[in-house]
Amino acid sequence: MTTTTQPPTPPTPPVSTRPGVWAQLKPLVLRLHFYAGVFIAPFILIAAVTGLIYTAAPNLENIVYADQLKVEPGQAAMPLSEQVAVARQAHPDGDLVEVRPPVSTDSSTRVVFTDDTVPTDYNKAVFVDPYTNEVLGQEKTFGQWLGVRAWIDDLHRNLHLGAFGRNYSELAASWLWVVVLGGLALWFTKRRSDRRARRLLLPETSAKGRRRTLSWHATIGVWVALGALLLSATGLTWSRHAGANIGEIRQSLSWTGTSLSTSLDGSGATDEHAGHAGHGAAAGSADAVVTDGVGIDGVTASARAAGLRDPLVVTPPADATSAWSVSENKRSAPTRSDSVAVDPGTGQVVDRVAFADQPFMAKMTDWTIDAHMGILFGLANQLVLAAIAIGLILVVVQGYRSWWQRRPTRGDRLVGRAPARGTWRRLSPGVLVGVVVVVAAVGWFVPLLGVTLVAFLVVDTVVGRRATSTETGPGRQHPRSDELKVERSADAP
Repeated sequence: MTTTTQPPTPPTPPVSTRPGVWAQLKPLVLRLHFYAGVFIAPFILIAAVTGLIYTAAPNLENIVYADQLKVEPGQAAMPLSEQVAVARQAHPDGDLVEVRPPVSTDSSTRVVFTDDTVPTDYNKAVFVDPYTNEVLGQEKTFGQWLGVRAWIDDLHRNLHLGAFGRNYSELAASWLWVVVLGGLALWFTKRRSDRRARRLLLPETSAKGRRRTLSWHATIGVWVALGALLLSATGLTWSRHAGANIGEIRQSLSWTGTSLSTSLDGSGATDEHAGHAGHGAAAGSADAVVTDGVGIDGVTASARAAGLRDPLVVTPPADATSAWSVSENKRSAPTRSDSVAVDPGTGQVVDRVAFADQPFMAKMTDWTIDAHMGILFGLANQLVLAAIAIGLILVVVQGYRSWWQRRPTRGDRLVGRAPARGTWRRLSPGVLVGVVVVVAAVGWFVPLLGVTLVAFLVVDTVVGRRATSTETGPGRQHPRSDELKVERSADAP
């Protein structure tokens, strides 16, 4: 009888127990989200509150300075040169910086001079009725913002603490995108088993306690996420430290706009303020230039003939070898930001920079910054910014409330513990290398984020070692089971 030999059964390959990339990263993201929420959220909260106040600044400015900004329409406006002369009589000291002709039939003319009595980077604006040449008043100005709006702007940017105070707003902008993206990742992966939009976009009104708080915290965060990311990116654009790095990248990628050349001798001098209405334009030359050659009236007429439309900013030449610059300053959509250089002797346009010809990313930078400032889409823009600010305030408050609700019900701890330690040690070598590279690159590019992240790691290490030595010392017991249960429950943003 012949027996058939069965081939040996191949061994079953071992099942890999190594968790996926997100499973490894989730505890790290959760811990980072927690620490940023505890220590950085106050800066974000202040930025949101001051930003909310800033959304009212444009309307507040129009109300406070109505007597200087508005006039009764007349038959015909006086020559611009005469209006500048009247303004000079009212403000005999300082150099002429710029002239802003009326933007409508019921608007005044704004003539801006340097002034030693106002803070650095500020000037003094003299308002003139274009129909009667009556001086309506004088106000300090920071770029195009008048006193009240400039005060609110300073409050939002630096809390009136000068250059040092700008670190607060940069710190908020540096971490806001990290907090938002981390929170979104935690919330969406927690809800991935239920793909209904309602579970992602609406709070669980039937939930109780901390679960209800987290639901509100997360869903409000989802609704304001896109706006918060925009505010973070644009805030970093003009920040002190990260802003310099962003500027270098924009230069290397040719994402910066072309500057207007005001040189009449071929030296290539440029007007950096043309088309941007920057804060604190460079001082102009002697008053004689207002009437020399074609004068300011001829210069403005040449600019209008070249197609420029109100609102205009007319800047006198810096010296005898420079041209006047005339720039459009319509920063609301649709933007008008063309600029021309005009020879003061002949009234000929010697250079032109058209906003339409600027690189797309240069235009995008202008648009996003104007949206951040609430002027791109007018009142609608301001209302959206106010809603985002209120949303961020609620997210921060609900986050702290959740932390309070997670405190142990027994023991002497007043607040909940941080998520479990040791997240770095549980990363696979490849994931760990990737995390280190990304963190190092981001920390270099956004310096305040890098510095504070290192501070978090140092403090966390010191506190962790002290806690370990205390809990494992002679006569000490491990944390109570209810505290451990609370720690394990910290798996939500």
